[in-house]
Amino acid sequence: MAGKVELGQDPLAESLNDLLTSVSSMVKGQLQLVNGRLIEMICTIVGDVDNALSHRYETCFGTNNLLELLEKMNLRVAEEYKGFGDVASGLRVYVEQLKAKSGSFDEYVQQIDAIDQQVTEFEAVISMLDKYVSLLESKVQSAYHNLPT
Repeated sequence: MAGKVELGQDPLAESLNDLLTSVSSMVKGQLQLVNGRLIEMICTIVGDVDNALSHRYETCFGTNNLLELLEKMNLRVAEEYKGFGDVASGLRVYVEQLKAKSGSFDEYVQQIDAIDQQVTEFEAVISMLDKYVSLLESKVQSAYHNLPT
């Protein structure tokens, strides 16, 4: 059995076995480290995706809340403007009534305009008469002062 070498007695085989065991241990350690980092990365990615989905979910529901609020505001404004529409309609009717009533005043307005024109002409005549009276007064005073005494 000289050709058979026992594993425990061959130093090269033991060194190779130790090297392979060390490399195997090192690879296992690295794999565990990589596996741990990979798990951390996966957890981080899953957390980020969860946060993003939660934010998107909140945004969607926030948008829905904003849309509901906007719809309520639109309804409220519509109610307010409906009231303004009623007021405007009432004002329109009132203006039409005033126009109808003012039509009956047209005759009186024309009469007032005619009277105003006559007053203007009368004032011009009075002004001329005033000038003539002043002129006549000055002539009378002049004649009175020139009388022989």
